[in-house]
Amino acid sequence: MVGGIAIAIFIALFGFGAKYFGWDDPDGKVQLALATSFILGILSGYKARS
Repeated sequence: MVGGIAIAIFIALFGFGAKYFGWDDPDGKVQLALATSFILGILSGYKARS
């Protein structure tokens, strides 16, 4: 359940965050930071579970 919510929030921020929050991201650095934090969150959750 929580994983599904996290994925939905990530997709919403990645796809529509610039319009919703109004950030300027011509180089894609905000999207890169979002993707990196999401991947690191998945890895840390996997390591904590095992």
